[in-house]
Amino acid sequence: MKTVAFHTLGCKVNQVETEQIKDELISNGYQVIDFSQPADLYIINTCTVTHVSDRKSRAVIRRALKNNPEATVVVTGCMAELEAEKIAEMKGVNYVVGNRDKHRIAQIIDSGNKGNKDTLIIREPIDSRESLAPVFCHNHHERTRAFVKIQDGCQSFCTYCIVPYTRGPVRSKEPEDVVQEIKQLVNLGYREVVLTGIHTGQYGRSMPGWSLDRLLEKILESVPGDYRIRLSSIELGEISDRLIELMQNESRLCRHLHIPLQSGSDAVLRRMRRHYSREEYRSRVLEIAGLVPGIGLVADVMVGFPGETEGDFDFTVELIQNLPLLDLHVFKYSPRPGTPAASFPEQVEQKIKAERSKVLLDIARQKHKAFIEGLIGQNLTVLVEECHSGKCNGFSDNYINIEFSSPHDMCGLFVEVVLEGVYRNRAVASF
Repeated sequence: MKTVAFHTLGCKVNQVETEQIKDELISNGYQVIDFSQPADLYIINTCTVTHVSDRKSRAVIRRALKNNPEATVVVTGCMAELEAEKIAEMKGVNYVVGNRDKHRIAQIIDSGNKGNKDTLIIREPIDSRESLAPVFCHNHHERTRAFVKIQDGCQSFCTYCIVPYTRGPVRSKEPEDVVQEIKQLVNLGYREVVLTGIHTGQYGRSMPGWSLDRLLEKILESVPGDYRIRLSSIELGEISDRLIELMQNESRLCRHLHIPLQSGSDAVLRRMRRHYSREEYRSRVLEIAGLVPGIGLVADVMVGFPGETEGDFDFTVELIQNLPLLDLHVFKYSPRPGTPAASFPEQVEQKIKAERSKVLLDIARQKHKAFIEGLIGQNLTVLVEECHSGKCNGFSDNYINIEFSSPHDMCGLFVEVVLEGVYRNRAVASF
């Protein structure tokens, strides 16, 4: 049996797309093995969001070639979109496949047109919806949570971000295709489906009459069963009143929103080309927390953006400290060649970025603990993902990682527990 090994860098969409490629190759007779082992085929799904991502992607390609110099090596993803010619120059790389053609990798390999001296570059314009063809999974899965890519592309052009150049304009998957994929996943036994995309809240922008709200309504009306829907990251201005109503009234829609903030300084937000103010973010987040009790709210924050002063950073700290957040994802700004911010003056020193990052990570730990402690004594429903040695753990709908004791293997089941406390940053409950 032919063997294939995968390595995925970057965002959740990349991970979803890797799973889709994996499905196709398993159906074509491949056995998936660990990336550290000699394989017949290596597929590296790259990221190029920062120069660090580029460096990691190149290192992974070299590792594959070291594991088996005779293997077929396929490089895909955003770095393959942006720097195809440079990757093709790397000795041993056989295919460089752009984002639009990821879904055809199994077909491309089976065609037998393997590059030898000259690497085959397959990179079509990324302005169509071909990469959003329906995906039908095969029954070889073990996990309880699945991901469905509903959208691709971004047209926001934040000054620090390369993604619009590597993913193209916004386009959305047909609603009926989304529904059919979710029906199949529920029938296969999945109990949680995460709707994801490059800019998830823009679903339907390219389809008159459709929006994320309407898609959610269609899913909940059309897909029966004991499951729940979770949303991936969504921008502040795309959280509609109707979406909040659905969260209030529909138990199958998780009380969890990941809302990027990036900075608490209006001056920095303007330079980032973000389309909200600190006050708009603060008031909307507080409103949502009041309307949906217990909702798990998560924010992304970037430190060290060019020109960020101590005063700007203080604005960020003050805002975060006064928001009811479950968690915080902290990123240090990294210049991305090809973006406006890379040439901005007043680039911030790495030492200062590290110091500011540490401050926010400390606040994140405190807020995570405080959020959980605020729910002690409440009943929460956990989707159990793992059970070992009498301990089970999984996530509640508001995205708290909860552990409880049970003599039974309850993987894949919804279990109601009572939250009791926090131990080593994990919530502990009784069953």
